[in-house]
Amino acid sequence: MAEPTRVPPEGTSPAGPIQEEQLPWLEELPPRKIVAELDRYIVGQDVAKKAVAIAVRNRWRRTQAPDDIRDEILPNNIIMIGPTGVGKTEIARRLARLAGAPFLKVEASKFTEVGYVGRDVESMVRELVDVSINMVRTEREDDVYPQAEARAEERLLDLLLPSTPVAPATPLAPGEKGEGRAESRPLFVVSSKGDVTPAASEADTEAQERRRRTREKLRQQLKEGKLEEREVEIEVQQQGFPMLEMMQPPQGMEGPDFNFTEWLQDMLPKKKKRRTVHLHEARRIVIDEELKKLVDMDDVVNEALDRVENHGVIFIDEIDKIAGERGTVGPDVSREGVQRDLLPIVEGSTVQTRYGYVRTDHVLFIAAGAFHISKPSDLIPELQGRFPIRVELQPLTEQDFVRIMTEPENALTKQYAALCAADGATLEFTPDGINEIARIAAKANERMENIGARRLHTVMTTLLEDVLFDLPDLPEKRIRFDAERVRERLAKIVDDEDLRRYIL
Repeated sequence: MAEPTRVPPEGTSPAGPIQEEQLPWLEELPPRKIVAELDRYIVGQDVAKKAVAIAVRNRWRRTQAPDDIRDEILPNNIIMIGPTGVGKTEIARRLARLAGAPFLKVEASKFTEVGYVGRDVESMVRELVDVSINMVRTEREDDVYPQAEARAEERLLDLLLPSTPVAPATPLAPGEKGEGRAESRPLFVVSSKGDVTPAASEADTEAQERRRRTREKLRQQLKEGKLEEREVEIEVQQQGFPMLEMMQPPQGMEGPDFNFTEWLQDMLPKKKKRRTVHLHEARRIVIDEELKKLVDMDDVVNEALDRVENHGVIFIDEIDKIAGERGTVGPDVSREGVQRDLLPIVEGSTVQTRYGYVRTDHVLFIAAGAFHISKPSDLIPELQGRFPIRVELQPLTEQDFVRIMTEPENALTKQYAALCAADGATLEFTPDGINEIARIAAKANERMENIGARRLHTVMTTLLEDVLFDLPDLPEKRIRFDAERVRERLAKIVDDEDLRRYIL
Protein backbone atom coordinates (compact mmCIF):
# COMPACT_ATOMS: atom_id res chain seq x y z
CA MET A 1 0.00 0.00 0.00
CA ALA A 2 1.44 3.38 -0.96
CA GLU A 3 2.19 5.71 1.91
CA PRO A 4 0.57 9.13 1.47
CA THR A 5 2.71 12.24 1.45
CA ARG A 6 2.22 15.14 3.82
CA VAL A 7 0.51 18.19 2.37
CA PRO A 8 2.72 21.30 2.71
CA PRO A 9 1.41 23.98 5.07
CA GLU A 10 -0.70 26.74 3.59
CA GLY A 11 1.20 29.80 2.50
CA THR A 12 4.52 28.05 1.78
CA SER A 13 6.17 28.34 -1.57
CA PRO A 14 6.27 25.13 -3.60
CA ALA A 15 9.94 25.69 -4.34
CA GLY A 16 10.88 26.97 -0.89
CA PRO A 17 13.14 25.19 1.61
CA ILE A 18 10.29 24.92 4.13
CA GLN A 19 9.20 21.66 2.54
CA GLU A 20 12.32 19.94 3.88
CA GLU A 21 10.92 20.10 7.43
CA GLN A 22 7.73 18.18 6.82
CA LEU A 23 5.31 17.61 9.64
CA PRO A 24 4.43 14.04 10.56
CA TRP A 25 1.37 12.49 8.94
CA LEU A 26 -1.55 13.18 11.27
CA GLU A 27 -2.46 9.50 11.48
CA GLU A 28 0.99 8.83 12.95
CA LEU A 29 0.39 11.21 15.87
CA PRO A 30 -0.91 9.78 19.15
CA PRO A 31 -4.59 10.57 19.85
CA ARG A 32 -3.66 13.08 22.56
CA LYS A 33 -1.69 15.18 20.07
CA ILE A 34 -4.49 14.93 17.51
CA VAL A 35 -6.87 16.39 20.11
CA ALA A 36 -4.31 19.12 20.86
CA GLU A 37 -4.24 20.04 17.15
CA LEU A 38 -8.04 20.28 17.09
CA ASP A 39 -8.00 22.38 20.29
CA ARG A 40 -6.18 25.11 18.37
CA TYR A 41 -9.34 25.78 16.35
CA ILE A 42 -12.30 24.26 18.22
CA VAL A 43 -13.41 25.00 21.78
CA GLY A 44 -14.81 22.22 23.97
CA GLN A 45 -16.50 19.05 22.70
CA ASP A 46 -13.73 16.89 24.20
CA VAL A 47 -15.77 13.69 23.85
CA ALA A 48 -16.21 14.17 20.09
CA LYS A 49 -12.54 15.10 19.61
CA LYS A 50 -11.47 12.01 21.52
CA ALA A 51 -13.64 9.69 19.41
CA VAL A 52 -12.41 11.26 16.17
CA ALA A 53 -8.77 11.08 17.28
CA ILE A 54 -9.08 7.37 18.04
CA ALA A 55 -10.72 6.70 14.66
CA VAL A 56 -7.93 8.56 12.84
CA ARG A 57 -5.16 6.86 14.79
CA ASN A 58 -6.73 3.49 14.00
CA ARG A 59 -6.16 4.17 10.29
CA TRP A 60 -2.40 4.16 10.93
CA ARG A 61 -2.64 1.18 13.27
CA ARG A 62 -4.35 -0.81 10.53
CA THR A 63 -1.44 -0.18 8.14
CA GLN A 64 0.93 -1.66 10.73
CA ALA A 65 -1.14 -4.83 11.16
CA PRO A 66 -0.14 -8.11 9.46
CA ASP A 67 -1.34 -8.53 5.90
CA ASP A 68 -3.60 -11.47 6.69
CA ILE A 69 -5.75 -9.41 9.08
CA ARG A 70 -5.35 -5.90 7.67
CA ASP A 71 -8.36 -6.15 5.36
CA GLU A 72 -10.52 -7.46 8.20
CA ILE A 73 -10.04 -4.33 10.34
CA LEU A 74 -12.93 -2.04 9.46
CA PRO A 75 -13.08 1.68 10.33
CA ASN A 76 -15.12 2.85 13.31
CA ASN A 77 -17.70 5.09 11.68
CA ILE A 78 -18.96 7.90 13.91
CA ILE A 79 -22.30 9.65 14.18
CA MET A 80 -22.29 13.04 15.91
CA ILE A 81 -25.47 14.18 17.60
CA GLY A 82 -25.94 17.76 18.68
CA PRO A 83 -27.65 21.06 17.91
CA THR A 84 -26.48 23.26 15.07
CA GLY A 85 -23.47 25.49 15.57
CA VAL A 86 -21.67 23.43 18.21
CA GLY A 87 -18.77 22.29 16.01
CA LYS A 88 -19.81 19.06 14.28
CA THR A 89 -18.82 20.13 10.79
CA GLU A 90 -15.82 22.10 12.01
CA ILE A 91 -14.31 19.05 13.72
CA ALA A 92 -14.48 16.97 10.55
CA ARG A 93 -13.28 19.84 8.32
CA ARG A 94 -10.30 20.69 10.51
CA LEU A 95 -9.42 17.05 10.89
CA ALA A 96 -9.29 16.51 7.14
CA ARG A 97 -7.30 19.72 6.57
CA LEU A 98 -4.74 18.74 9.20
CA ALA A 99 -4.53 15.15 7.99
CA GLY A 100 -4.15 15.94 4.30
CA ALA A 101 -6.51 13.04 3.61
CA PRO A 102 -9.10 13.07 0.81
CA PHE A 103 -12.14 14.63 2.46
CA LEU A 104 -15.64 15.25 1.15
CA LYS A 105 -18.58 16.87 2.88
CA VAL A 106 -22.02 16.05 1.49
CA GLU A 107 -25.54 16.87 2.56
CA ALA A 108 -27.68 13.76 3.05
CA SER A 109 -30.79 15.68 2.03
CA LYS A 110 -29.41 16.11 -1.53
CA PHE A 111 -29.65 12.42 -2.24
CA THR A 112 -32.72 10.56 -3.37
CA GLU A 113 -33.24 6.90 -3.96
CA VAL A 114 -32.80 5.38 -7.39
CA GLY A 115 -35.68 6.23 -9.72
CA TYR A 116 -36.32 9.71 -8.31
CA VAL A 117 -34.92 12.98 -9.62
CA GLY A 118 -31.77 13.89 -7.74
CA ARG A 119 -28.22 12.74 -7.11
CA ASP A 120 -27.48 9.08 -6.61
CA VAL A 121 -25.64 8.04 -3.47
CA GLU A 122 -22.64 6.62 -5.33
CA SER A 123 -21.81 10.10 -6.61
CA MET A 124 -20.24 10.91 -3.22
CA VAL A 125 -17.53 8.31 -3.87
CA ARG A 126 -16.90 9.64 -7.37
CA GLU A 127 -16.58 13.15 -5.98
CA LEU A 128 -14.15 11.90 -3.32
CA VAL A 129 -12.01 10.37 -6.06
CA ASP A 130 -11.98 13.72 -7.90
CA VAL A 131 -10.87 15.44 -4.69
CA SER A 132 -8.09 12.89 -4.22
CA ILE A 133 -6.93 13.23 -7.83
CA ASN A 134 -6.65 17.00 -7.45
CA MET A 135 -4.85 16.62 -4.12
CA VAL A 136 -2.23 14.15 -5.38
CA ARG A 137 -1.73 16.06 -8.63
CA THR A 138 -1.14 19.28 -6.68
CA GLU A 139 1.45 17.53 -4.50
CA ARG A 140 3.26 16.13 -7.53
CA GLU A 141 3.19 19.52 -9.23
CA ASP A 142 4.68 21.11 -6.12
CA ASP A 143 7.54 18.60 -6.27
CA VAL A 144 8.43 19.37 -9.90
CA TYR A 145 7.53 23.08 -9.84
CA PRO A 146 11.19 24.30 -9.82
CA GLN A 147 11.94 22.11 -12.83
CA ALA A 148 8.84 23.41 -14.64
CA GLU A 149 9.88 26.99 -13.87
CA ALA A 150 13.34 26.38 -15.32
CA ARG A 151 11.85 24.89 -18.49
CA ALA A 152 9.34 27.72 -18.77
CA GLU A 153 12.13 30.28 -18.46
CA GLU A 154 13.95 28.77 -21.45
CA ARG A 155 10.76 28.79 -23.51
CA LEU A 156 10.08 32.42 -22.60
CA LEU A 157 13.60 33.37 -23.65
CA ASP A 158 12.96 31.62 -26.97
CA LEU A 159 9.86 33.79 -27.38
CA LEU A 160 11.74 36.98 -26.49
CA LEU A 161 14.74 36.14 -28.68
CA PRO A 162 13.61 33.93 -31.57
CA SER A 163 16.32 31.90 -33.25
CA THR A 164 17.47 33.23 -36.62
CA PRO A 165 16.98 30.75 -39.48
CA VAL A 166 20.24 29.56 -41.05
CA ALA A 167 20.48 30.48 -44.72
CA PRO A 168 20.98 27.35 -46.84
CA ALA A 169 24.14 27.12 -48.92
CA THR A 170 23.61 27.99 -52.59
CA PRO A 171 24.39 24.94 -54.73
CA LEU A 172 26.65 25.29 -57.74
CA ALA A 173 25.01 25.46 -61.11
CA PRO A 174 25.76 22.60 -63.54
CA GLY A 175 29.08 23.25 -65.24
CA GLU A 176 29.96 26.12 -62.92
CA LYS A 177 33.41 25.98 -61.41
CA GLY A 178 34.16 26.82 -57.82
CA GLU A 179 36.96 29.35 -58.45
CA GLY A 180 36.37 32.59 -56.59
CA ARG A 181 33.71 31.02 -54.36
CA ALA A 182 35.91 29.16 -51.92
CA GLU A 183 35.06 31.62 -49.20
CA SER A 184 31.31 30.86 -49.56
CA ARG A 185 31.70 27.13 -49.94
CA PRO A 186 30.58 25.31 -46.73
CA LEU A 187 33.21 23.44 -44.72
CA PHE A 188 32.63 20.19 -42.85
CA VAL A 189 34.49 18.60 -39.94
CA VAL A 190 34.80 14.80 -39.76
CA SER A 191 35.29 13.37 -36.25
CA SER A 192 37.24 10.23 -35.38
CA LYS A 193 33.93 8.33 -35.26
CA GLY A 194 33.03 9.41 -38.75
CA ASP A 195 30.42 12.01 -37.73
CA VAL A 196 30.21 14.90 -40.15
CA THR A 197 29.29 18.32 -38.77
CA PRO A 198 29.35 21.66 -40.56
CA ALA A 199 32.20 23.84 -39.41
CA ALA A 200 31.08 27.21 -38.08
CA SER A 201 32.67 30.19 -39.69
CA GLU A 202 34.17 33.04 -37.69
CA ALA A 203 31.15 35.22 -38.42
CA ASP A 204 28.78 32.52 -37.21
CA THR A 205 30.79 32.04 -34.04
CA GLU A 206 30.68 35.74 -33.32
CA ALA A 207 26.94 35.88 -33.96
CA GLN A 208 26.34 32.95 -31.62
CA GLU A 209 28.41 34.60 -28.90
CA ARG A 210 26.52 37.87 -29.36
CA ARG A 211 23.22 35.97 -29.20
CA ARG A 212 24.34 34.17 -26.04
CA ARG A 213 25.19 37.49 -24.32
CA THR A 214 21.85 38.96 -25.35
CA ARG A 215 20.03 35.89 -24.04
CA GLU A 216 21.82 36.15 -20.68
CA LYS A 217 20.88 39.84 -20.41
CA LEU A 218 17.25 38.96 -21.12
CA ARG A 219 17.44 36.15 -18.53
CA GLN A 220 18.66 38.62 -15.90
CA GLN A 221 15.93 41.12 -16.76
CA LEU A 222 13.39 38.29 -16.64
CA LYS A 223 14.47 37.31 -13.13
CA GLU A 224 14.36 40.94 -11.99
CA GLY A 225 10.79 41.29 -13.28
CA LYS A 226 11.56 44.06 -15.77
CA LEU A 227 9.86 42.35 -18.71
CA GLU A 228 6.51 41.46 -17.12
CA GLU A 229 4.53 43.85 -19.33
CA ARG A 230 6.31 42.89 -22.54
CA GLU A 231 3.91 41.38 -25.06
CA VAL A 232 4.79 38.07 -26.66
CA GLU A 233 3.01 35.82 -29.13
CA ILE A 234 2.41 32.32 -27.85
CA GLU A 235 0.70 29.26 -29.27
CA VAL A 236 -1.92 27.82 -26.94
CA GLN A 237 -4.21 24.83 -27.21
CA GLN A 238 -7.88 25.66 -27.35
CA GLN A 239 -9.53 24.60 -24.10
CA GLY A 240 -12.64 22.51 -24.60
CA PHE A 241 -15.43 22.82 -27.10
CA PRO A 242 -18.41 25.01 -26.18
CA MET A 243 -20.96 22.72 -27.80
CA LEU A 244 -19.59 19.67 -25.99
CA GLU A 245 -19.79 21.42 -22.64
CA MET A 246 -23.55 21.62 -23.13
CA MET A 247 -23.78 17.83 -23.58
CA GLN A 248 -23.85 17.08 -19.87
CA PRO A 249 -25.98 14.27 -18.44
CA PRO A 250 -28.89 15.32 -16.25
CA GLN A 251 -28.28 15.54 -12.52
CA GLY A 252 -28.58 12.15 -10.91
CA MET A 253 -27.72 10.31 -14.14
CA GLU A 254 -23.96 10.85 -14.18
CA GLY A 255 -22.06 8.24 -16.12
CA PRO A 256 -20.18 6.04 -13.68
CA ASP A 257 -17.26 4.96 -15.82
CA PHE A 258 -17.51 6.13 -19.40
CA ASN A 259 -17.47 9.87 -19.98
CA PHE A 260 -18.77 10.41 -23.51
CA THR A 261 -17.82 14.11 -23.55
CA GLU A 262 -14.19 13.46 -22.64
CA TRP A 263 -13.95 10.63 -25.15
CA LEU A 264 -15.29 12.86 -27.91
CA GLN A 265 -12.86 15.64 -27.00
CA ASP A 266 -9.97 13.18 -27.19
CA MET A 267 -11.10 11.99 -30.61
CA LEU A 268 -11.47 15.46 -32.11
CA PRO A 269 -8.28 17.15 -33.37
CA LYS A 270 -6.62 19.51 -30.92
CA LYS A 271 -6.97 23.07 -32.15
CA LYS A 272 -4.15 25.51 -31.51
CA LYS A 273 -4.22 29.24 -31.89
CA ARG A 274 -1.76 32.05 -31.42
CA ARG A 275 -2.38 34.67 -28.76
CA THR A 276 -0.58 37.87 -27.89
CA VAL A 277 -0.34 38.12 -24.14
CA HIS A 278 1.77 39.85 -21.52
CA LEU A 279 4.81 37.98 -20.31
CA HIS A 280 3.40 37.23 -16.86
CA GLU A 281 0.36 35.59 -18.48
CA ALA A 282 2.60 33.69 -20.90
CA ARG A 283 4.65 32.41 -17.95
CA ARG A 284 1.53 31.00 -16.30
CA ILE A 285 0.45 29.27 -19.52
CA VAL A 286 3.90 27.80 -20.19
CA ILE A 287 4.37 26.60 -16.60
CA ASP A 288 0.98 24.85 -16.74
CA GLU A 289 1.99 23.09 -19.95
CA GLU A 290 5.34 22.02 -18.47
CA LEU A 291 3.69 20.71 -15.31
CA LYS A 292 1.37 18.55 -17.41
CA LYS A 293 4.40 17.09 -19.18
CA LEU A 294 6.32 16.41 -15.95
CA VAL A 295 3.50 14.86 -13.91
CA ASP A 296 2.64 11.25 -14.74
CA MET A 297 -1.16 11.15 -14.50
CA ASP A 298 -1.27 7.33 -14.47
CA ASP A 299 0.85 7.36 -11.31
CA VAL A 300 -1.31 10.14 -9.85
CA VAL A 301 -4.49 8.13 -10.45
CA ASN A 302 -3.03 5.00 -8.86
CA GLU A 303 -1.96 6.81 -5.71
CA ALA A 304 -5.20 8.82 -5.53
CA LEU A 305 -7.34 5.67 -5.69
CA ASP A 306 -5.19 4.02 -3.03
CA ARG A 307 -5.48 7.09 -0.82
CA VAL A 308 -9.27 7.13 -1.20
CA GLU A 309 -9.59 3.48 -0.26
CA ASN A 310 -7.28 3.62 2.76
CA HIS A 311 -7.40 7.21 4.00
CA GLY A 312 -10.59 8.76 2.58
CA VAL A 313 -13.07 10.53 4.87
CA ILE A 314 -16.68 11.25 3.90
CA PHE A 315 -18.64 13.56 6.19
CA ILE A 316 -22.40 13.10 5.77
CA ASP A 317 -24.10 16.16 7.23
CA GLU A 318 -27.79 16.56 8.05
CA ILE A 319 -28.32 12.81 8.26
CA ASP A 320 -31.30 13.44 10.52
CA LYS A 321 -33.14 14.86 7.48
CA ILE A 322 -33.39 11.38 5.96
CA ALA A 323 -34.55 9.82 9.25
CA GLY A 324 -38.22 9.54 10.05
CA GLU A 325 -40.79 7.26 11.62
CA ARG A 326 -40.84 4.05 9.66
CA GLY A 327 -44.06 2.83 8.12
CA THR A 328 -45.36 6.26 7.10
CA VAL A 329 -46.46 7.08 3.59
CA GLY A 330 -45.70 10.04 1.39
CA PRO A 331 -42.35 11.82 1.07
CA ASP A 332 -40.88 9.85 4.00
CA VAL A 333 -40.77 6.77 1.78
CA SER A 334 -38.01 8.46 -0.20
CA ARG A 335 -36.08 9.11 3.01
CA GLU A 336 -35.98 5.44 3.85
CA GLY A 337 -35.01 4.71 0.24
CA VAL A 338 -31.99 6.98 0.62
CA GLN A 339 -30.97 5.08 3.74
CA ARG A 340 -31.23 1.77 1.88
CA ASP A 341 -29.09 3.15 -0.95
CA LEU A 342 -26.61 4.58 1.54
CA LEU A 343 -26.24 1.29 3.40
CA PRO A 344 -24.07 -0.65 0.88
CA ILE A 345 -21.73 2.34 0.45
CA VAL A 346 -21.14 2.63 4.19
CA GLU A 347 -20.82 -1.10 4.87
CA GLY A 348 -18.40 -1.56 1.98
CA SER A 349 -18.94 -2.03 -1.72
CA THR A 350 -17.18 -1.50 -5.04
CA VAL A 351 -18.09 1.70 -6.86
CA GLN A 352 -17.34 2.23 -10.51
CA THR A 353 -15.70 5.60 -11.24
CA ARG A 354 -14.23 6.99 -14.42
CA TYR A 355 -10.73 6.33 -13.03
CA GLY A 356 -11.41 2.72 -12.06
CA TYR A 357 -13.11 0.69 -9.37
CA VAL A 358 -12.99 1.94 -5.76
CA ARG A 359 -13.73 -0.15 -2.66
CA THR A 360 -15.35 1.70 0.21
CA ASP A 361 -14.65 -0.95 2.86
CA HIS A 362 -12.04 1.20 4.62
CA VAL A 363 -13.37 4.71 3.94
CA LEU A 364 -14.13 6.49 7.22
CA PHE A 365 -17.71 7.82 7.37
CA ILE A 366 -18.60 10.53 9.87
CA ALA A 367 -22.29 11.44 10.03
CA ALA A 368 -23.78 14.38 11.87
CA GLY A 369 -27.23 15.69 12.61
CA ALA A 370 -29.12 17.86 15.06
CA PHE A 371 -31.91 15.27 15.51
CA HIS A 372 -34.38 17.91 16.76
CA ILE A 373 -37.46 16.18 15.38
CA SER A 374 -36.20 12.67 14.74
CA LYS A 375 -33.73 10.56 16.73
CA PRO A 376 -30.93 8.17 15.73
CA SER A 377 -33.14 5.18 16.43
CA ASP A 378 -35.41 6.33 13.59
CA LEU A 379 -32.72 5.29 11.11
CA ILE A 380 -33.11 1.79 9.72
CA PRO A 381 -31.38 -0.75 12.02
CA GLU A 382 -28.87 -1.82 9.37
CA LEU A 383 -27.62 1.76 8.94
CA GLN A 384 -27.48 2.31 12.69
CA GLY A 385 -25.23 -0.71 12.96
CA ARG A 386 -22.79 0.82 10.48
CA PHE A 387 -22.23 3.79 12.80
CA PRO A 388 -21.21 2.00 16.00
CA ILE A 389 -19.70 5.08 17.70
CA ARG A 390 -22.20 7.72 18.77
CA VAL A 391 -21.02 11.01 20.22
CA GLU A 392 -23.28 13.64 21.72
CA LEU A 393 -22.07 17.21 21.48
CA GLN A 394 -23.07 19.60 24.22
CA PRO A 395 -24.83 22.95 23.61
CA LEU A 396 -22.55 25.95 23.97
CA THR A 397 -22.76 28.10 27.11
CA GLU A 398 -21.94 31.74 27.68
CA GLN A 399 -18.49 30.78 28.97
CA ASP A 400 -17.90 28.73 25.82
CA PHE A 401 -18.65 31.83 23.75
CA VAL A 402 -15.98 33.75 25.67
CA ARG A 403 -13.45 31.02 24.92
CA ILE A 404 -14.49 30.87 21.26
CA MET A 405 -13.79 34.59 20.89
CA THR A 406 -10.35 34.46 22.55
CA GLU A 407 -8.67 31.05 22.38
CA PRO A 408 -8.74 29.67 18.77
CA GLU A 409 -6.12 30.82 16.29
CA ASN A 410 -8.92 31.98 13.96
CA ALA A 411 -11.07 33.64 16.66
CA LEU A 412 -13.65 36.17 15.47
CA THR A 413 -11.96 39.01 17.36
CA LYS A 414 -8.68 38.27 15.53
CA GLN A 415 -10.47 38.08 12.18
CA TYR A 416 -12.12 41.48 12.60
CA ALA A 417 -8.86 42.99 13.91
CA ALA A 418 -7.16 41.83 10.70
CA LEU A 419 -9.94 43.37 8.59
CA CYS A 420 -9.57 46.71 10.37
CA ALA A 421 -5.78 46.59 10.03
CA ALA A 422 -6.24 46.64 6.25
CA ASP A 423 -7.51 50.25 6.64
CA GLY A 424 -4.70 51.10 9.03
CA ALA A 425 -6.89 50.90 12.15
CA THR A 426 -6.45 49.01 15.41
CA LEU A 427 -9.43 47.11 16.85
CA GLU A 428 -9.39 46.07 20.50
CA PHE A 429 -11.86 44.24 22.73
CA THR A 430 -11.58 44.47 26.48
CA PRO A 431 -12.28 41.34 28.57
CA ASP A 432 -15.53 42.82 29.87
CA GLY A 433 -16.50 43.74 26.29
CA ILE A 434 -16.01 40.14 25.17
CA ASN A 435 -18.02 38.92 28.16
CA GLU A 436 -20.86 41.26 27.21
CA ILE A 437 -20.88 40.04 23.59
CA ALA A 438 -20.99 36.44 24.84
CA ARG A 439 -23.85 37.28 27.23
CA ILE A 440 -25.90 38.88 24.45
CA ALA A 441 -25.28 35.93 22.09
CA ALA A 442 -26.28 33.40 24.75
CA LYS A 443 -29.38 35.43 25.62
CA ALA A 444 -30.40 35.58 21.93
CA ASN A 445 -29.99 31.81 21.62
CA GLU A 446 -32.22 31.29 24.67
CA ARG A 447 -35.02 33.55 23.48
CA MET A 448 -34.93 32.42 19.85
CA GLU A 449 -33.72 29.40 17.94
CA ASN A 450 -30.44 28.08 19.32
CA ILE A 451 -27.96 28.31 16.43
CA GLY A 452 -24.87 27.88 18.59
CA ALA A 453 -21.65 29.72 17.80
CA ARG A 454 -23.12 31.10 14.57
CA ARG A 455 -24.99 33.58 16.76
CA LEU A 456 -21.65 35.24 17.49
CA HIS A 457 -21.33 36.11 13.81
CA THR A 458 -24.67 37.93 13.79
CA VAL A 459 -23.88 39.80 17.01
CA MET A 460 -20.39 40.82 15.87
CA THR A 461 -21.64 41.89 12.43
CA THR A 462 -24.33 44.09 13.99
CA LEU A 463 -21.88 45.52 16.53
CA LEU A 464 -19.23 46.48 13.96
CA GLU A 465 -21.49 47.43 11.05
CA ASP A 466 -21.14 51.21 11.41
CA VAL A 467 -17.47 50.99 12.31
CA LEU A 468 -16.57 49.00 9.22
CA PHE A 469 -18.66 51.32 7.02
CA ASP A 470 -17.05 54.54 8.28
CA LEU A 471 -13.58 53.11 8.92
CA PRO A 472 -11.77 54.61 5.88
CA ASP A 473 -12.94 58.13 6.86
CA LEU A 474 -12.55 57.88 10.65
CA PRO A 475 -9.93 60.29 12.03
CA GLU A 476 -9.41 58.05 15.07
CA LYS A 477 -7.81 54.79 13.94
CA ARG A 478 -7.93 53.11 17.34
CA ILE A 479 -11.28 51.47 18.05
CA ARG A 480 -11.85 50.00 21.48
CA PHE A 481 -14.94 48.08 22.59
CA ASP A 482 -15.66 47.68 26.28
CA ALA A 483 -18.83 46.40 27.96
CA GLU A 484 -20.44 49.83 28.09
CA ARG A 485 -19.90 50.54 24.41
CA VAL A 486 -21.16 47.07 23.44
CA ARG A 487 -24.36 47.59 25.47
CA GLU A 488 -24.79 51.04 23.98
CA ARG A 489 -24.57 49.68 20.43
CA LEU A 490 -26.78 46.60 20.96
CA ALA A 491 -29.20 47.62 23.75
CA LYS A 492 -31.91 48.85 21.39
CA ILE A 493 -31.87 45.62 19.35
CA VAL A 494 -31.66 43.28 22.35
CA ASP A 495 -34.55 44.97 24.19
CA ASP A 496 -36.82 45.17 21.14
CA GLU A 497 -38.20 41.68 20.57
CA ASP A 498 -39.22 42.34 16.95
CA LEU A 499 -35.83 43.82 16.04
CA ARG A 500 -34.01 41.01 17.81
CA ARG A 501 -35.93 38.41 15.87
CA TYR A 502 -34.97 39.90 12.51
CA ILE A 503 -31.46 41.19 13.18
CA LEU A 504 -29.91 38.82 15.71
